[in-house]
Amino acid sequence: MQAIVAVDKKWGIGKNNDLLFSLKEDMKFFRQTTMGKIVVMGSNTLKSFPGGNPLKNRTNIVLYPGGEKREDCLVVESLDQLFEVLKNYDTKDIFVIGGAMMYRTMLPYCSSVLVTKVNADGEATVFFENLDEHPDFECVAEGETLIDNGFEIKFTTYKNNAPRAIGG
Repeated sequence: MQAIVAVDKKWGIGKNNDLLFSLKEDMKFFRQTTMGKIVVMGSNTLKSFPGGNPLKNRTNIVLYPGGEKREDCLVVESLDQLFEVLKNYDTKDIFVIGGAMMYRTMLPYCSSVLVTKVNADGEATVFFENLDEHPDFECVAEGETLIDNGFEIKFTTYKNNAPRAIGG
């Protein structure tokens, strides 16, 4: 399982249940990476999408305790239920896409994290764990700096050297 996230230079990821930046190249990368895959999110992330609708052409799994069942995505009510459902999929096809609580909960189970680093301060109120300071993670790939909507961005990959087994 992997996580995919865009962070500012303070590892900020959001503000007011929204993204910090509008980044065309990052969105393109996100779409290409997750298309046809399984995306795992918390209920606030789902609510933040246009119309509160799940992402198209992906299997959307939402951890939403007490949430209503829906036809357009798979709603699970607990972490145990989430782990049971995830066992049905190839872990390389699973992407955790937010929000902060879901990232924090699932990070130990992710074998890698695809991080788009934005060289700016987005004045975030919600943060991702700083993987540069995490003892289990190391940056194993770093792309060239690109300009995306006026911001310097860099696609990076962090490897978890001690991932936990799902449900383990």
